[in-house]
Amino acid sequence: MQDELHQFERNSVWHLVPRLADRTVIGTRWVFRNKLDEFGNTTRNKTMLVVHGYNQEEGIDYDEIFAPVARMKAIRILIAFASHMEFKLFKMDIKSAFLNGFLK
Repeated sequence: MQDELHQFERNSVWHLVPRLADRTVIGTRWVFRNKLDEFGNTTRNKTMLVVHGYNQEEGIDYDEIFAPVARMKAIRILIAFASHMEFKLFKMDIKSAFLNGFLK
């Protein structure tokens, strides 16, 4: 959990603002998961801070959704293209991903 909070601070992806009376506050919670190896042994404890999306109302609280997750179809297209062009692919694990832009 502390590592995730340090990532927020290091990347400057949030800042504390005063709570406005006419705005709905959307809650968050911590999700804890264990990463397992092929034998079922715990290799790493993973922590994510997630938003309670069920509290949002379309057209009021959000109009765009951002999820830094690749779809299986996109991965298959990448592998097919790399194979066709004889590119080398390397696996990379990203510790944290953030939206690089301002939301209104």
